[in-house]
Amino acid sequence: MSEREAIIPPGMEAVYQNIRYAPAVRAGNTLYISGQIGRNEQMQLVEDKEAQFVQTFENLKKVLQAAGASFDDIVDVTSFHTDMRDLPLYMKVRDRYFTANFPAWTAIGAAQLCGQPGYFLEVKAIAVLPDRHAS
Repeated sequence: MSEREAIIPPGMEAVYQNIRYAPAVRAGNTLYISGQIGRNEQMQLVEDKEAQFVQTFENLKKVLQAAGASFDDIVDVTSFHTDMRDLPLYMKVRDRYFTANFPAWTAIGAAQLCGQPGYFLEVKAIAVLPDRHAS
């Protein structure tokens, strides 16, 4: 079995300790990133839709950085939307973060995210890390 490491960026310790899941898990040179949402470090929902989308990608960025990775390392993205009409806004925000090496992408409509109202977007991803990151 390959080596497995939980990736817990600063500010996301409460997710691991209280909600009991890792923001990401590195297995070999593959990084599996849990669904990121528009919640700030105080675990509070960002209410403005575009700001919530930006916060979601900023959270994804924190996880990547904690693993020594970047958006260029992501090979697959799954986005979950409570309103598929938000896809143009999602793509506008996403394109600020993915500027090259575009990943595969699947968009899924969902009635509710995180078991709570008010969340519009959740993004999970898989990244392949360069060999220098693998043990």
